[in-house]
Amino acid sequence: MLFVNIGFGNMVAGNRIVAISSPESSPIKRLVQDAKEEGRVIDASCGHKTKSVIITDSEHVILSALTTEKITDRLNGVDDSTPSDEETE
Repeated sequence: MLFVNIGFGNMVAGNRIVAISSPESSPIKRLVQDAKEEGRVIDASCGHKTKSVIITDSEHVILSALTTEKITDRLNGVDDSTPSDEETE
């Protein structure tokens, strides 16, 4: 099983990810709000600005401070960098 670092030491099972999206669009904002009301949101941003929204096959919605591109690179094994200062604060 592949785990993906989504920032600040938080990991998600890569095979459970259905979609990774920017939090800026209205449909994603509604999806996040609905998930909050239903208790399906996991905030992994550690108090930082949410830059991506991860949707899992269990319909959980995970908020991350990393960009969609960074998480996608990590999921695809392209990004082998060490955690940035942004992730370790």
